[in-house]
Amino acid sequence: MKPPGEEENQRLGTLLLNTLARERRLWKAPVLKNGCIQGSDISPPQYHDAIVWLREMSSLFQFSSETFALGVCVLNSLLAAVKTRLKYLRCMAITSLILAAKINEEDEVIASVKDLLEQSRCKFSTAEILRMERVILNKLHWDLYIATPMDFIHIFHGLLMSRLPQKRPCLQASLWTRQVQHCMACHQLWQFKGSMLALAIITLELEKLTPDWFSVFTDLLTKAQMESSEFICCKEMVDEYLSGLQLSLHTNAVYILDASSMLAFRGHEEGDGDRKKGDRDMDDYYDGFWCFYDEDVSVKTADRRLQETQEQISSCPPLRPSSSQ
Repeated sequence: MKPPGEEENQRLGTLLLNTLARERRLWKAPVLKNGCIQGSDISPPQYHDAIVWLREMSSLFQFSSETFALGVCVLNSLLAAVKTRLKYLRCMAITSLILAAKINEEDEVIASVKDLLEQSRCKFSTAEILRMERVILNKLHWDLYIATPMDFIHIFHGLLMSRLPQKRPCLQASLWTRQVQHCMACHQLWQFKGSMLALAIITLELEKLTPDWFSVFTDLLTKAQMESSEFICCKEMVDEYLSGLQLSLHTNAVYILDASSMLAFRGHEEGDGDRKKGDRDMDDYYDGFWCFYDEDVSVKTADRRLQETQEQISSCPPLRPSSSQ
């Protein structure tokens, strides 16, 4: 008779090996050249803004974190495979997310493409999204089952739960999920595969939770078949990035009303309707992607793109973390 948990460990071990094989086969990442993604005029800050916006869209559509992660991986694979321009980035991003949803989400969760575009206030037509879908599928050879950092978060979490049953309340996959989502927008972390990114985030948490973290870490590192030197580099960069974002706040931090910000908050709401529309160059208008598809398409729409930063303030008053713990 097998000891309790051994069968689950074997299942997770097999799942890890299969997911690693899928990652080796399909993982691609953009490459920076002269300050932009190679083959494009997209800079790292513009890419970061697009991923942040994509996360907002994923939340708006009520998609899972797994769908968001797959959408980013599909987008990265596409950016690594084609030459493109900044004006097409958001169409590529939202289409990648929609394709990821078709793979991961239940049918009843996914609205029609037309409804999704209306919710997002994107200035793209259904036909343009469908055309972009065909481009993505053709460029990626119809194989979008890319292993994502979220896949590895779940696998490593399961292995840790069986290895450290006494630490179960502390092993918060939800925290790791938020951290992964932030890291996926960071161009400095492109070079690391999802498995390494996930393990780096988990190891940083293990260091705080258990004095026996090193033996647990080495076991996971061996199972994940990673080079220790590359992993250490990844872990240091992730630590620096997350520290800069102040994501190390305790999940049970107390938030208090920041009264000093109320005046500015109300002023923003009152002045929102008087905001002037700035002039834009013709390049800022949507042009139908005729250059991207290398087709002579006549386009009569010149709608503005969605505001890049989506500067919308919630109806909630400003809050800030309490300094006392």
